[in-house]
Amino acid sequence: MTTPTLQRLLAQAEQLCQQRNVRLTPQRMEVLRLMAAQQGAISAYDLLDLLRVSEPRAKPPTIYRALDFLLEQGFIHKVESTNSYVMCHHLDKPCHTSALFICHRCSQVHERSADLLQQQLETLAQQDGFTLQHCVIEAHGLCHACAQEPDGETPAR
Repeated sequence: MTTPTLQRLLAQAEQLCQQRNVRLTPQRMEVLRLMAAQQGAISAYDLLDLLRVSEPRAKPPTIYRALDFLLEQGFIHKVESTNSYVMCHHLDKPCHTSALFICHRCSQVHERSADLLQQQLETLAQQDGFTLQHCVIEAHGLCHACAQEPDGETPAR
């Protein structure tokens, strides 16, 4: 992510937190910055290692509290199948449904809006008297770049 894009994203997150009357602490902001710098999904412990560069005393609860906050605000998504986290590309929509397309070769995660799928899932759930509380849509395969490469090779990023 380019520096101006990153700065714009962090400013947007800060503004949204002010509007929602929640506190984006410096530590939460740093975790968000680290998340935004990632090409794909990252585990909590890998993120903790990155955070320890600026905060050597950071412990697992530190990162999990920050991730919980960022999830609640809709700034990141949890990739359930890999127990990792990825930046959300729709910060202004904290309660939206996204489809996450996960490349099993290079681990890139692409997010696409899935509002139509959400409506269809709600309809199917209602037919069985089921109330949806949380919906994760993940699809695994090969991204365009990896699909173009010979088997076993990961494209240079």
